[in-house]
Amino acid sequence: MRSIPALDNRLRIRGLEVLYGGAAAVDGIDIDAVPGEIVAIVGESGAGKSSVGAALLDLVDPPGEWRASEMTLDGVPIDYKRTHVRGRDISVIFQDPQTALNPLFTVESQLVHMVRHHLGLSQAEAKRRAVEMLDEVGIADPETRVRAYPHQFSGGMRQRVVIALALACRPRLVIADEPTSALDVSVRAQILELIRSICRDRGMACLLITHDMGAVAAISDRAVVMRHGKAVETAPTGQLLAAPTAPYSRTLIAAVPPVDRKIDRFALPDTGAVVSDPSLERWLRANETDAAAVPLAVTGLGKTFGARGFLKRGTPVHALKDVSFEIGRGEIFGLVGESGSGKSTLAQIAAGLLKPDQGEVRLLGKPFSAATPDRALRRYRDGMQMVFQDPFSSLNRRMSVLDTIMEPMHGVPRAEALRLVPALLERVGLPPDVMTRKPHAFSGGQRQRIAIARALAGRPSLLICDEPTSALDVSIQAQILNLLKDLRDDLGLSMLFITHDLPVVRQMCDRVGVLHRGSLVELGATEAVFESPRADYTRALLSYLPHLPELQPAS
Repeated sequence: MRSIPALDNRLRIRGLEVLYGGAAAVDGIDIDAVPGEIVAIVGESGAGKSSVGAALLDLVDPPGEWRASEMTLDGVPIDYKRTHVRGRDISVIFQDPQTALNPLFTVESQLVHMVRHHLGLSQAEAKRRAVEMLDEVGIADPETRVRAYPHQFSGGMRQRVVIALALACRPRLVIADEPTSALDVSVRAQILELIRSICRDRGMACLLITHDMGAVAAISDRAVVMRHGKAVETAPTGQLLAAPTAPYSRTLIAAVPPVDRKIDRFALPDTGAVVSDPSLERWLRANETDAAAVPLAVTGLGKTFGARGFLKRGTPVHALKDVSFEIGRGEIFGLVGESGSGKSTLAQIAAGLLKPDQGEVRLLGKPFSAATPDRALRRYRDGMQMVFQDPFSSLNRRMSVLDTIMEPMHGVPRAEALRLVPALLERVGLPPDVMTRKPHAFSGGQRQRIAIARALAGRPSLLICDEPTSALDVSIQAQILNLLKDLRDDLGLSMLFITHDLPVVRQMCDRVGVLHRGSLVELGATEAVFESPRADYTRALLSYLPHLPELQPAS
């Protein structure tokens, strides 16, 4: 680790430990940060990175405890008995602005309370400071907007308000805990740039706690990679991303989908053999329909919702407007867009869960439109299965893995199903001995493998994958993406792959459609769209993506 003279440090931590019942969530790590520097604490779920932030704020929940041989701010030991340490000296930007802000009070009330409590300003001075802070974080018309309630701001604007609250008392250290993980790509880029510019301008040190290597690349100066509570590598960010020295750092970075090029598969450590059973593959293909049938054809699709809430009564929301595309046999078609673009509405219509107002969907030649009677939906859905974003929610927690996978095997004798389920589990990289367990006994990646096995058990020709990896750590995401590609290649499956993650689209999809406010603004071969986008909106989306340096070969 690079040694920084103690006198130059804004923050200096030595030997930090966080213990829960004797188990170390953080095991003796050292961290330095100088004024104006952004230090990323990066790692996957369970690495201990959030426990570092909790210890710095003295907010480790009992029975947990923390200790450090040294923890200083500007060379002075941090005294948590002082009332104003949290909020004035050390502040935090939380992940979810919905929970960070009190919905019952105006933004002005919350900012005024903060600065009066910590800085002792008068009411008039505090109100002026509130307006200044909203202006500083880029909220237009701050004199008016300061009197609004949190729900009257968009997600990105709410996060700007959270940043204003965190910085209102001019803290010396700010902890940004996953500050952009709930935001769209365009808003994410703006918030990261805002954090960087304010830290530089004010000389604040910042700890960026994240699992997002893109955020690390975009704004951090140095990075600490954590695994199982330990710091496995600390280095300047550019050096870490291009030439990591720790094997785990290299594995983590190799799993990040590159933005600027397409790769065939993610290079990952051996995670166990995926067994391909010829008899299983024959069974999976037994329901194949006429090769001439287009797996999914969408024509002139439109959907309008009435406004929700009394404030917008009578204002319709056009979720989809004249959307048309086809998915060929064995093709992975990506549908990408930000929040509110209409992609989830389209997924529900394609799956027969929601009727369109205009247009038609044909699944393997079977039509579905506003006129389709409910009794015909079962037949329409034959040949299609879905893989959802959150496998814990999509799997019945009361059912064993065996019962979960057998459920869509309509008409299959139980004896044959009992033979097929172990083969399906092996096909998705899980051992057959997990059949008696229930979903809570598995990690997120294992649960998604079970969800994919269940989808395969329905012998689909088309998989609709709705954000199938967005809830997973990056290394697990890479494994699931490799698995889906293998299934496409081996079984000839077609996929509608819905996501907001453009780098994932580049690695997974043959063609891509870009949705913006319900309209398909771009449609084409994936590489052509990424290299030469035609739509202004697509160009803007791509411009927001951080580029990681190419990973150098291990020495």
